[in-house]
Amino acid sequence: MTDAPALLPLGPDGLLVRFADRLSEPANRAALAFRADLESAENPGVVETASSLASVLVRFRPDVVARRALEDEIRTRLAEHDWLRAPLPAGRRLWRVPVAFGGAHGPDLEEASDAAGLAPDAAVEDICAARLRVLALGFSPGQPYLGFLPEHWDIPRKGDVTHQVSRGAVVVAVRQVIPFANAAPTGWRQIGRTAFRGNDPELDPSILLRPGDEMEFLPVGGRVLDRLLEDAPPHGGAERFAIP
Repeated sequence: MTDAPALLPLGPDGLLVRFADRLSEPANRAALAFRADLESAENPGVVETASSLASVLVRFRPDVVARRALEDEIRTRLAEHDWLRAPLPAGRRLWRVPVAFGGAHGPDLEEASDAAGLAPDAAVEDICAARLRVLALGFSPGQPYLGFLPEHWDIPRKGDVTHQVSRGAVVVAVRQVIPFANAAPTGWRQIGRTAFRGNDPELDPSILLRPGDEMEFLPVGGRVLDRLLEDAPPHGGAERFAIP
């Protein structure tokens, strides 16, 4: 991790605030909190902000605000708080999401469990006991990177790539979990599947999750998941709660 946030140019109309050169809980916390702080400022020259795992992108209109002036404002804000220990933003939600683990829906569960040093049943209990944060959205619209699992889940990606997993595939690696928003290739191990859709064009807004939201998995049987996939209830059967 870097000693202090880095402020970097990103093209003619962008700046990158980088809190660390690798993912950690404090760096992700800082990115989420600092982005929320920027959004609350309502600077008319800032047209977009977006947080990644450990950074914040700031896009601005050079005809409205000079780069140097915006850099000075951002440096002032960075100096006002210890962002690595800042409270997470308000307005976050907790999602409880049904997942079928193992079998046809999670063909790599045993391999992933073995890599984590657990039996498959214990691995499912371990994952479902974790309250995971939406660290960032990326790879495809609405797709969350969730973390952090306990340290024994710091397992590597596979040596090969699965040509395609289905939408809703739940995959694991490097202490993170991803429920795929769309069918895609992956080098992570598929341990389950959900009917939850991170990107649902039939809803408004179509992207359900926000960085900083949290998620818990509820284990269900394969037949239950098959019914959820067929019936397509709102949010794939997931429940949503406000986080106080």
